[in-house]
Amino acid sequence: MDELLADLRAETAELNAMIRELGPADWELPTPAEGWAVRDQISHLAWFDDAATAAATDPDGFRATLPAFLGRGDSAVDELAAASRGLAPDRLHGWFRAARSRSLEAFARLAPGARLPWYGPDMSAASFVTARLMETWAHGQDVADALGLARVPTARLRHVATLGVRAMPYGFAMRGLTPPAEPIRVELAMPDGTTWTAGPAGAPDTVRGTALDFCLLVVQRRHLDDTFLEVRGEGARAWVRVAQAFAGPPGKGRAPLGSGVSQGHTR
Repeated sequence: MDELLADLRAETAELNAMIRELGPADWELPTPAEGWAVRDQISHLAWFDDAATAAATDPDGFRATLPAFLGRGDSAVDELAAASRGLAPDRLHGWFRAARSRSLEAFARLAPGARLPWYGPDMSAASFVTARLMETWAHGQDVADALGLARVPTARLRHVATLGVRAMPYGFAMRGLTPPAEPIRVELAMPDGTTWTAGPAGAPDTVRGTALDFCLLVVQRRHLDDTFLEVRGEGARAWVRVAQAFAGPPGKGRAPLGSGVSQGHTR
């Protein structure tokens, strides 16, 4: 838990560094998420950080809010973003810093195995913190793309990759599909030159490539065609079409950039 919290703080610091000196016009720059500016990415994180604090400190109270929120359907997150667009940039950034600080304090008091409610299945506290790190990294990518910044991949990607693999059945379930019966092997090159793996060695279905490409795919920030991932086997091919490391309804994903940056391929 200490390691997870340290990595979440580091991911938070990287995002704060990106937005600390932004001018008013920068906050309105469009991001790759349709209809969302930089400000919407930050308000989204702040709102759900406050929700995460509620889930950690008052799980029964949080559960009582779920029916109303989930009943709003897929439009809920867009409505939340729209509701915060009147905030001045300094107030918005202040909200994010305060909300993140409150959530970190709440997480630090939890045992790793404590069960917490969320907008998808209940999670252990350790998985919950991992999910907040994943969200921070994913929305930070949207901000970086809007600002034209190239982020340096870090070892923290192992958390996003872990969540992406563990969430494989969820991606299928959210679309009313049955996950593959056969296991899938994932082999990823980490930024430090080591190899991260999941699934049994020798499995015929495989996903191989860089941790960055895999993480961008499972958080739906890049289309498969804009990665160098190598996907083999029917089950693996089905998975990369529905992969989502986040809770809630399936996202729209991203259309291919068409830039020829890289090319994922399947066999």
